[in-house]
Amino acid sequence: MEGRYRLVVHPEAVVPSEDAHGWTVLATTVRPEGCTDTEVLQAYQAQHITVEPGFRWSKHPAAITPVWLEQPERIAALAMLTGVGLLVYAVIQRQVRLYLHEHERQLPGNKGLTATPTAAVVFALFTPVTLVHFVVANTPSLQVHGVQDYHRIVCNAVGIDQAWYQGAATEQNSPPWTTPP
Repeated sequence: MEGRYRLVVHPEAVVPSEDAHGWTVLATTVRPEGCTDTEVLQAYQAQHITVEPGFRWSKHPAAITPVWLEQPERIAALAMLTGVGLLVYAVIQRQVRLYLHEHERQLPGNKGLTATPTAAVVFALFTPVTLVHFVVANTPSLQVHGVQDYHRIVCNAVGIDQAWYQGAATEQNSPPWTTPP
């Protein structure tokens, strides 16, 4: 299978206006004969479910360290990995929100309890959780610290098997816990 890439740079468009806050990068498999760049962008923006909200943090000029890629294959690979990562981010957010809605539950958020946390809030909830693996007298041991009921709710929502922390839970210093309904 032969891959073809198209990178078009219009020198007159390279200088952004004073009110411009960023660039739009189009990575697509649509042939130039099929749609113009403007039509591709409009079709993307017209979608109701996209990864666009995940890109908001990257819109600020200081948010991303510049990456200089010259080979089209590497540019395409970086675009693909970024898109896949943002899709995974969106799926985690969606699954947690659906689970919370179906089970009438809430998680701690930025402004109190919420049934619609962002993926960033979900990830931040796990900051205090620590899995410690150590060996004493040639006997390996695991300890999980900081797991709260809302962590188990998130794990259930995204389908993570509780066995990874239940085995260590018997040796943890945190109070015992039960699986949420």
